[in-house]
Parts: sequence; structure tokens; C-alpha cells
Amino acid sequence: MPGRKGTKGFVALTWLKRVLPVAAIALAAFLIYRTLRNYSLDDIVASIKSIPLYRLAFAVFFAAGSYFCLSWFDWFGLRYAGKPQPYRRAALASFCALSLGHNIGFAALSSGAVRYRFYSRWGLSAGDVARVILFTSMTVGVGMITLGGIALLARSDLAGKMLGITPGLALAGGAFCLALSALYLVAAAFVHGEVRIRYWRVPMPPLKLALAQIVIGPANYACVAGCLHQTLSAAGDVPYLPVAAAYIIANTSALITHVPGGLGVVESVVMFLLPGTAVIGALLMFRVAYYLLPLCIGGPLFLLTEIYFKKRG
Repeated sequence: MPGRKGTKGFVALTWLKRVLPVAAIALAAFLIYRTLRNYSLDDIVASIKSIPLYRLAFAVFFAAGSYFCLSWFDWFGLRYAGKPQPYRRAALASFCALSLGHNIGFAALSSGAVRYRFYSRWGLSAGDVARVILFTSMTVGVGMITLGGIALLARSDLAGKMLGITPGLALAGGAFCLALSALYLVAAAFVHGEVRIRYWRVPMPPLKLALAQIVIGPANYACVAGCLHQTLSAAGDVPYLPVAAAYIIANTSALITHVPGGLGVVESVVMFLLPGTAVIGALLMFRVAYYLLPLCIGGPLFLLTEIYFKKRG
């Protein structure tokens, strides 16, 4: 009987390896359809024509900058897990995972499954991959809190209008966010080993990794805001700093209120900064530059890696 179970498991694994690449392509096609189904061909063409080519080029540049920052999330996360890998491996796994995860939703789970597909081939256990995902999630939170604190302090007037609070309360919120970031660095410097949070035990990163999180986390959000700014600039004259501040404030409020996946964050920023303006082109091109284009690259790239590893092994 044990032999039969082993054979069945091997057959199931072989079948899964054959089906997964096909499923990935089918999923990518579905996600592209889901992204574009609310727009007619005329809408898409008109939106593209309404935005100058140099704005689109800069939007793609900033989107690429964001994914570059995100690749360092993984590279440092592998060190946090005690399983360092060459940068090229971390970048490949990160891009394929996030180009799919950002479009699927539930990014921690969806991108985590793709990460496991890569990292398990390179000697990481399920626990190791979980620690990488934990570190990347912590970096997202640290980046949002840090940049959110700066935005609340720098643009308390804007935060007050967006959130319906007084500028003084916005300033207090900004100071609180930065105090949390400072406390995190202090904990990383002096607390060694695990920190217990209710039922979970979370290993504290060393100070060097915590400092890296403080740098690359906000840098990622700054690049996303840059991508959004370039597309919005085609619809109206909006400086970068208000866009960046509004974007991070909206994200921070979505995190505090537990809005799933930051639903409607981009839309709320656009409608606040450019009320009454026809911004369908800006919204569409932001989603194309930051979500759809990476998906069109990451989906086939994931398939190619599956074919490559299948031939090798």
C-alpha cells in the first residue's frame, strides 16, 4: 500500500507540473480580459491618444522602478529567512509572482504560491518561503507607515481635506506613524530572536535589514505615485508631491480601515485631485502601465521558466 500511495503521489505531482503552465497562461488571459472588459475599444484607443507618448514612457519607467524596488524586498527577505540567493533569482521570482499577484488580488497568497514554485527549486522549504513572504509584507507595512507619516506631516492640509479631519489631527497621526517606524528600528537594534504577537512568533530582523526596509518600502510607493502622476498630468496640471501625498494617505487610510486590497484607492485619489475632469484615460493608462503590461511580460516569463525547469529536471 505505501508503494501505491507513493506512485499515486508521483503521478499527481507530474500531472500538476503539466497543468500548471497551461493554467498560468489561461489565468493571465482571463486577467487581461477582466482588466479591459469595462472599456470599449473606442475608449481604449481614445485614452491612449489623449496621453502624450513621453508621459506614457515615464509612467512605464516609474512602474519598472516600483518592480525593481519590490525585487529587493525578496532579496533581503531571503537573507531574513537565512537562505540568501543571487539577485537574479530573487528578481525573477519577485517579478513573476507580483505581476500575477497584483492582478489576481490577495497578493500574499497568490504571489506566495508562485514564489514557492521558484524558491522550492532552489532549496527553500515551505517555512523558508513563509518567512520571505512575512518579510516582504512587513516591508510593505513599514514603507506605508513611514511614507504615510511624512505625507501627513508635509501635507496635513491635504490629509485633512481627504480624510475629513483637522490638520492638527493629521499632524498627530503623522508623528505617530514616524514614531512607530522609529520604534521598529529600536526593536530591531535591541531585540534579538522572536517577538510574540498574540499567537504568533515573529523573528525580528537585524538592524541592517530593518534599515533596508525603511529605505526600499517608501521608495516603492514613491515610484507607484510617480507612475500615477505621469498619467494624471495628461488630464490636468497636478504637481508630483500632492499626488504622492494623496496616494499614500489614501493607502494608509485603506490599511487602517481594512479595505480589501486598497479597493478604490487610485480612483479616490484621482477624483479628489481632479474633480469633474474626464480622467478615464489617466486611470486606464495607469492600470495598463502598472498592472497589465507587467502581467503581459510576467505571465509568459513564468511559462518559459516552467518549460525550462521541466527540460532540466
